Amino acid sequence: MKVRTMKTTTILLILFSVGLSAGAQLLLKYGMSSAPIQRILAVGNPGELIRTVACNGYVIAGLLLYGFGALVWLLVLSRIDVSLAYPFVGLGIVITMILAPLFLGETLTMPRILGGGLVVAGICILSLRG
Repeated sequence: MKVRTMKTTTILLILFSVGLSAGAQLLLKYGMSSAPIQRILAVGNPGELIRTVACNGYVIAGLLLYGFGALVWLLVLSRIDVSLAYPFVGLGIVITMILAPLFLGETLTMPRILGGGLVVAGICILSLRG
């Protein structure tokens, strides 16, 4: 398969798909951290857990974002080789890491910052033509 040049629209689609996945992670975490779900997890009632998770709006929204992101990703894969596109999925790690402190109150530590920098460096290296 011949590698096609990555156009600006393809890069934007990649970033959009990865952003949707990062947003989905945040919604899923928020939903799964809700008091009703945490109470059921503590009790260990699998049937009740499934029902409560399935009815949680944040979990549902997160799953919908994942689905939409997957559709966008299919469009990306129709335009460029998967070996070129897939490393960009790692940006989801960085985006989620940056947004989690803002929206979930998580701590951004130096090891996480350094690890995110390594992910970005790796994506840059893998994206080189040569």
